[in-house]
Order: sequence, then C-alpha cells, then structure tokens
Amino acid sequence: MTKFFFGLALLCSLLSQAQNIRVTGSIKDKSGPLEMANIMAVNKATNAMDAYAITDDKGRYQMVLSANTEYIIKASYIGYTSFEETITTGKEDMVKQIVLEEGVEMDELEIVHEMPVKISGDTIIYNADSFKNGTERKLGDVLKKLPGVEVDDDGGVTVEGKTVTKLMVEGKDFFDGDTKLGVKNIPADALDKIEVLRNYNEVSQLKGLENNEENVAMNIKLKDGKKNFWFGDVTAGAGAGDGERYIVNPKVFYYSPKYSLNAIGNINNNGELPLTIQDYFKMTGGFRNMMSKGGTNFNVSSNDVGMLTLRNNRAKNIETRFGAANFSYNPNKAWTISGFGIFNSNRNEMETVTRNQVLDPETGDPATIQDTQDKTTQRSDFALAKISSSYIPNANLHFDYDLLLKTSKQSEEAALISTVFPETSQSQDIFTNKEQNPFSINQNLNLYYTLNDKNVFAFEMQHLYQQEDPFYNAVLQNNPFPDIPGANQLNLGLVTSDTYNLNQNRLVTTNKLDAKIDYYYMLTPKSNINVTVGNTYSYQNFNSDIFQILDNGTTDGLDENSKNDVDYSFNDVFAGVHYKFIAGKLTLNPGAMLHAYNSYNGQLDTKVHNDFYRLLPDVFAVYQFKNSERLQYTYNMTTEFTDVSNFARGLVLNNYSSLFRGNRNLENALYQNHNLNYFRYNMFNFTQMFARVTYSYRQDAVKNLSAFSGINQVSTVENSNFADQVFTAAAGYTRSFARFYKASAGATFSWSKFNNFRFNQSFTDDISIDNALRQVNEQIMQNYTANFSTNYKTWPNLEVGYSLLLNDYANNKFYTHSPYARVDYLLLKNITLTANYTYNHYYNDVRTTNNQYDFLNASIMYLTTLQKWEFKVSGTNLLNTTSLNDDSFNQFSTRTSRYRVQPRYILLNISYNL
Repeated sequence: MTKFFFGLALLCSLLSQAQNIRVTGSIKDKSGPLEMANIMAVNKATNAMDAYAITDDKGRYQMVLSANTEYIIKASYIGYTSFEETITTGKEDMVKQIVLEEGVEMDELEIVHEMPVKISGDTIIYNADSFKNGTERKLGDVLKKLPGVEVDDDGGVTVEGKTVTKLMVEGKDFFDGDTKLGVKNIPADALDKIEVLRNYNEVSQLKGLENNEENVAMNIKLKDGKKNFWFGDVTAGAGAGDGERYIVNPKVFYYSPKYSLNAIGNINNNGELPLTIQDYFKMTGGFRNMMSKGGTNFNVSSNDVGMLTLRNNRAKNIETRFGAANFSYNPNKAWTISGFGIFNSNRNEMETVTRNQVLDPETGDPATIQDTQDKTTQRSDFALAKISSSYIPNANLHFDYDLLLKTSKQSEEAALISTVFPETSQSQDIFTNKEQNPFSINQNLNLYYTLNDKNVFAFEMQHLYQQEDPFYNAVLQNNPFPDIPGANQLNLGLVTSDTYNLNQNRLVTTNKLDAKIDYYYMLTPKSNINVTVGNTYSYQNFNSDIFQILDNGTTDGLDENSKNDVDYSFNDVFAGVHYKFIAGKLTLNPGAMLHAYNSYNGQLDTKVHNDFYRLLPDVFAVYQFKNSERLQYTYNMTTEFTDVSNFARGLVLNNYSSLFRGNRNLENALYQNHNLNYFRYNMFNFTQMFARVTYSYRQDAVKNLSAFSGINQVSTVENSNFADQVFTAAAGYTRSFARFYKASAGATFSWSKFNNFRFNQSFTDDISIDNALRQVNEQIMQNYTANFSTNYKTWPNLEVGYSLLLNDYANNKFYTHSPYARVDYLLLKNITLTANYTYNHYYNDVRTTNNQYDFLNASIMYLTTLQKWEFKVSGTNLLNTTSLNDDSFNQFSTRTSRYRVQPRYILLNISYNL
C-alpha cells in the first residue's frame, strides 16, 4: 500500500511539472539585490494567485507557472514602490529581472491577493488561507501544511527544529502558552495570520541583551469576523463497537481588544485526551527559567510512586472528563490581568504482558527473566489554576506577578501474575495499590526597569511550595527481600508470613526560593556587560514509614531501619559577570559565575554538611553567515545537586521488588555540556535545513549501587569516579516546491555510556563503589523519518511517510518500521473524506519478538451550505488491532511489553458552529 501511495504522489508531481514552466530572475534596487522581497503571479483569467516567492540573499526568485497563460506579476518590498506587469507564458522557461524604486511604502489594503509567506526581521508571517483547501478543522491541520512547521501527534509544534514553547492568540497567552490545547481546539476557519516569533523574549527591554535564539513563540491573528464576536463549536457524538461510545465537546472563544475568554469542555470514552498527566506536570508558566544561566541545577525531583503512563495515548479503556477556561482582561492600556483554570479526570484500564531481563554484570547477557501479565485500573483527577498580572505603564518599566496552583488525586490498582526464570518456574500473584495527592503553589515576581539608554535593571523572584504524600501497598506470596549475600545491611527484616502485605507512607515537603538581580550596562550599541547576583534557598523534609500487615491482621511496624525523618537545607549565593559583543557576523557572550554552596542533611540527631566554592564558566556564540543562515555554539559547566530523597538513611520501598537506602555523604555532580546548532533557510527554493550536535560529560554523578536476588533489588547510592557521557546528533531537511508539494527528512542519532555498579558479594562488611562490580552500559538510538505531502486546492491530498526506530542496548536490538499514509479530499465543497493508515513492524535482532500491527481510521464529513451544521461518521481502529509493543532499558535490565488497546468502533458526530 505504501509503495502505491509513493508512486501515486510521484506521478502527480510529474504530470504537474510537465504542464508548467519556470520563471526565474532577481529583484534589485539601484544599489544591488534585495533580500526578502515578495513576488507573486496572479492568473488573469481566474484571478487566483498561482505562485509566489521570496528572494534569497542574492535577490533571486523562482516560480512555477502554467504554460501559455496570462499572468499579472506583482513585486514589493518595504519602503519601495510596488511593481506590477502583465506577462504571457509560453512553452519555454522565462527570465524576468525587476528593479524597484525607493518611494512610498506599499499600501497592503489595495492588494487583492496576499503573499502566503512574509518575513519581517525575526518574524515569519503565514497567510493561513493560502494553505487551506477546505478540509482543515483545527489549527493543527493548518500548521502541518506550512513550510518549515512540523506538528507531532501529541500537539507539539516545532519550527526550524526548535520547539514552540508559547502559543498566543491576538497577543494573549492561550492557556499558559500550551500548544496542545491550541492545536487541537482553535477552529481553522478563524485563522487569518500565523506569526512565528523567533528569538522571542516576552520582556521587550531584554531583547538583544539576553540570548533568546532558542525561544520560539507563535501568535495567531484572527479574522475580522471572529473579533468582538463569540465563535467556536459544540460537538456531540455517539457510536457502537465493543461497548457504547460517546463524546460531548463544546468550545467557545471571544476576543476583543479589552478582554478575551476561551472555554473548552470534553467528556468522552473514545480515548481522546485533551491533557495527560504528563502535560499536567509540564505546565510551569511559560518561558521563565530564571536560573537557567546560573550554573546550578537543583531541580526538586518528583517523589511519586511511579504511576503508569499511557503509551501513544492508548489503553484498553479510557474515560475522560475535561473542562478549561482561559481569560485576559485589560483594565487600561498598561495593565493586563489573565489566568486560566483546568480540571481533568481520567479513568483508565490497562492490560500488559511484559518481559523484564536482569542483566549479568560481567557478560551483559540476561541472568534472570521475569514474565508478567497485569491488569491495572487507574484514576487521576487534577486541577490547575493560574492568575497573572502584567503592568507596563511605559517603555521603561515592566512588572509581572504570577500565581500557579496545581493539585491532583491519583490512584492505581494492579493485579499481576509474575513468573521468574531460572530461579523458579512457579508463578505468584501480586497485588499493588498506589495513591498520592500532590499539591504545589508557585509564585513569580518580576520587575524590569530601564534607567536610560545605557542602564537596564532586572529583578526576578520565584517561590515554590510543594507537598507530596505517596502511599504504596504491595501484597505478595513470596518474601520479596530475602537475605542477599553482600547486602545484609539492606535487609528489611520481614516477619515470615503466608502472604506478605507491605505498606509505606511518605510525606515530602519543599520550600524553595530563588531570587536574582541583573544589571545590564551598554558599552556601545553592539556590546554590553551583564552583572548578576542572586540566591537559591531550599528546605525539604522527607518522612517515610514502612510497615507489614501480618496474616492475623495485626500491624508490625518493623524496626527503626524502615523509617525516615530527614531535613535537607540547600543554599547557593552566587555572583557573576557576562560580556556580550557583536563583531561583524559574530556574536559572542562569555561569562562565569562564582558560587558559595552551603548545605546539610539532618537525621538521626546529627547533621552532615557540604560547603564549598565553585567558579562555573559558560560561553554563547553565534556566527550569522547571512540573515537566513547561522551557526550557534553554547558551552556551560553546571553543578548538579540531588534532593532530599537520596539522603534518607532509612529504607524506602520503591516498589514490590525494589528496596532503597540513601547516603548521607553524597556530594554534587559536575556537568559539562556542549551544543552546536546549524540552521539555514532559503526562500528561493523554500528549503529549511538544521543540524544539531550535543555532548555532555558528567563527573561524580550519583549512581545506584545494587544487589539482586532474581528480580528483587536492594540498592543504595554513591558518587561515582567514572564519568557518564551522552552524545546526540540530529538533522532535518524540509522543502516546499511547485507550491503544492512539501517534503521532509530527518535523522537522530544518540549514543550514551553509563557506569552502573553491583554489590561484590566477596565484600560483606563494606558496601562501596570502590569494591563493587562496575557494569558499563552503552546504548545507541537511531531514528530516521521521511515525509511527502501535497496541498492541492481541488484534488485529493496525500501525505505519505516512513520512520525507522532502532534501539541497540545491552546486546539487544529492537527495530520498529512504520510506514504511514493519510488522505483528505474536499468533494463538492461540502463533503470531506479523510483516512489515515499506519503499519508497524516491531521485532528484535534474534526474532524472539516479532509483531506486526496496523491502524486504519477514516471519516466522512458533511458541512451544510451555511457552514453551521456538520455531520461526521468516523471509524477508529477499523482493522481491529488489539495490542501494541514497546521496549525500554534502565541501568540493570531491559523491558519489552505488549499492551492492549481500544477495539474498533464507529462514531456519529454532530457539530454546530457558533
């Protein structure tokens, strides 16, 4: 099927090219070529714009036009008098040179046809209607057709290989800038312009002072008919298959210069996830990462109990309740108040068959194999609320305050059958229960003041309060932690029972305050000095208690070895200086930070201190070959600190087969990171290219030191004298050509080398990395993708692609081949036909795992003449695929699994457009 689609696409391309001729030339003024000038060709008979182009750095352009056709050629450039001339094409290619005269700037209101793409400084402006053919329903459908823009299945958007991290509508944040909610909900018919803002900084005073090259934002401009009016749609659907299916999905939006309001609801059991629990944890408030250039990495880690996450947003059964509202209000021109509230409730059922292989520390071959079959029921309710205030009375003062509240209630019940080889071939039933109700409140206060042209001040402060209370319960038939030679110090000391009922309470609280002041002094228009002083302070408490419920129902609290009450205080006072200058095409910004670190962990009535000084350098450099081509390099040295959980000396139950003890004497790790990026776009032939290479070298990393009895693991942590390394390379190429075609290809290569340590059973008294068995694990991941798509106005449109994923680790190689095809066709201006097909072949090198599965989804939609009502019949998983595969690798084992997915169902949707 895939070969057929590729052949069809190639045939369409060849037929189209055979009927066309190429018009090339240049646009100049009296002094030379004009880069980024616009030119379009309007068919005089149909009044349709048949082609457009933007000149490259040499002023060149090229357009593909129909032969033997009369065209109006229009060229324009800001600050110049527009050019217009009628030409008639023949059967041969043409050359047309254009010279523009400086004069009155072109009045865009007089132009009937707008350029599909314009570039103004760091902003790319797409005219949305130029890329629509009528089959688009949401923002994501349009974004996929834009040159240089990629959209993944989870709603993530990338431009020039960089992730879009802020989404705005009419300049107002859309749900904290989350692209997923916008991509899947903003109606396509409301879009006028799509602006890609490169080198974005939401504080205009800092633009040019800070390095924003990695920041990309997107702003949606609405059509005039969607401003000052309510718009959106309400969808309701029901269907049949394996069980009844339903969906109710209202969406309403309102935008005016003074205020805006967005409301989205979704109730369904068809697997549609407006937000996942992963999205919940990622929503942190936009770009602000105030300590990113400080050189210290002190991230408060999640102390959850490892809730299962949905893979590919698929499970045996998913029920969702979702509601969200977003507002923005301007009491006056200087003051903006905005915020959002989100509530999400999911009920998931999952069935998984898994093989875990514990690797031999010397050979790397599987030493112990565990086969499990599990059924899991998961419930998660989470809520987020944010209120923001931004006050900008003039160009010299900017004041922001944000308050973000996050809370959730999660539970997971699992029943599994576990069989372990070669120790025993007998199976045991295991039941687990997990519960947690994390809560956090995050506040940001930021003040930016420009004293004059040479002096700019910035004050930023952030406070985090976080509380986590995970509870874990496991019921097993066998003792999970028997005596392990060489690891007796980590024995839990369970009472012999017919059934082992283990329970653990944990409570982790965090108070963290970050504050810093930046002073920027402009030495010249192309150079400045930045002086920074700041402080990070964190105080955490970790409390845990393991207890056993005996066969007679009584509770055994075990001994003090199973309990923790740990305080951890961390303080970082730092000061630094950076010098930024521009010399021709080179921008260089080196600097260094001096840190005074003071920390201690207090437990067992004593404190262990860790106080030291460290100078951390960093470098940022950009070489701008031309406006459309650059090379960027960054280097930074980072001190990494662990949080409170790794200091706890009492035993901690990670899961039914893993017991952990911390280390009071842990020290910091030291990272060195190199990042080299190359990017080039050429509007002459509508190509974009990017390449990225990163390398990290991690010294004194905190590493697990573990012992195994079959699959059961006991471990502690210690700083390693052996460095870990990670190397990643990625490249991508995208080209739009002949106006109707878009092709892309990409490749990613990742190599990592980690040092892991196993207890040496010859040493029973001293558990240490110094006398441990070192296990070096190397992993190679390769991912290759290719894609071709069309964007005709009246013909059926086709997208075909292929991806190959290769994971090579621990003497195991796993391959996933995934060709896919998508078709959409606007029939009779009212009927839209869509279909998408994906085939997957998943296997390992020795063919002990060899699975093939595919998915086919299709729909037919009818939109009434007045475009108010839409009727849609869709089929999901029409081939009735029952399960999917994935694999993973950690320090000591490999895992392959097969999990059940929702069966085939048919759904009838009725939508009303407001």
